[in-house]
Amino acid sequence: MEVCILGVSHQTAPIEIREKIAFSKIQLPDALKGIHSLPDVKECLIISTCNRTEVVAVVKKGGRGIEEIKAFILKFHNLDEGALYQSFYVYSSETAVSHIFRVASSLESMMIGEPQILGQIKEAFQCAHDACTTGPFLNNLLNQAIRVAKKIRTDTGIARNAVSISFAAVELARKIFGDISGKAVLLIGAGEMSELAARHLISNGVKRIIVANRTWQRAQDLAEIFGGEPVPFEQIHDLLDQVDIIITSTGAPHLILHKSDISSAMHKRKNRPMFLIDIAVPRDIDPEANKCDNVYLYDIDDLQIVVEANLKERQKEAKKAAEIIDQELARFIKGCALMEVMPTIAQLGIFMEEIRKKEVERAISLLPSIENGQRQVLEAMTEAIIKKIIHRPISRLKDADDPEALKELVNATKKLFDLKD
Repeated sequence: MEVCILGVSHQTAPIEIREKIAFSKIQLPDALKGIHSLPDVKECLIISTCNRTEVVAVVKKGGRGIEEIKAFILKFHNLDEGALYQSFYVYSSETAVSHIFRVASSLESMMIGEPQILGQIKEAFQCAHDACTTGPFLNNLLNQAIRVAKKIRTDTGIARNAVSISFAAVELARKIFGDISGKAVLLIGAGEMSELAARHLISNGVKRIIVANRTWQRAQDLAEIFGGEPVPFEQIHDLLDQVDIIITSTGAPHLILHKSDISSAMHKRKNRPMFLIDIAVPRDIDPEANKCDNVYLYDIDDLQIVVEANLKERQKEAKKAAEIIDQELARFIKGCALMEVMPTIAQLGIFMEEIRKKEVERAISLLPSIENGQRQVLEAMTEAIIKKIIHRPISRLKDADDPEALKELVNATKKLFDLKD
């Protein structure tokens, strides 16, 4: 038996193909049971996200398990082979284990370090467990993958530093204010990135959101989403001194906030810091406003520079993460090898114990006057002899580092002692 992965991802297939073979939550139980019932498949789980669909399976070595899974996926989704076959990738054995460690650790994600994939892996594992399609190997593999992912997030900085425009804005806000809980935000315009930035700010403790938009209904709708308050667009200048953070994304063809507006607001605020995020193109806020004391103005290019710098930092950390995965992969392979050798060790122990018992009984039959205490001594002595005899071969089996060498030792042990598979 061997572990294999069959899948497509954002690295190998466009969205038009990925969406065709994705499995919805409703479809997953039936798909899992269908794959599990294939002749050469013993265990399986399905990871299906917007960026990847992968079947992780334990299949019969040298069998047709992968081809069976491919055919099942195409039939399940009522698809022709066509270009789909070219989009699939297949990993097996150590490469498959390394891949699942990398996926769980977000090294294969579109955005390295993103946290969602680990939760998606856990959900996929739980779904397969509920469908009874996992067994000893996949249970061990997925638990190890989750542990490795957590270790990487703890021991490296792969998840630090914002790598999206909206979250970079929040990171900068924290640097400016230290603690942003309790700060007030004015959202001018309803652009997608400004809305995302507002969401991140709220999740980091911002208590008050004021929304202004040229379309009143949109301002009301957005304010309701954030639990904030809508205001008419014409009143934004009256509110500048009341807010700590301003996010603009209006699409206006001209500036809506000038340096004089900000300077006046700062005078009323007694120079308490103000953070301005201008995500609009063309810009909404006069760049000269950045010259006001305690005013921190960032436009979309500034934020992009921050994001790119942070991405480079994550890529550095990704190298550290890859080293951890190599170490954990070696440990996992060694553990799997020990799992394979344990039945042989157990059989060897049983074989030796049967011989010991027969010889002890034969010896006792030749000594009819033996006392109970003497029998106990005889039992203890023969048990000690057997342990010493098999100690060295067992140690050799457990300490073998090379899988091929271990396989040869196992086969030799079975032949020497006539042990069954």
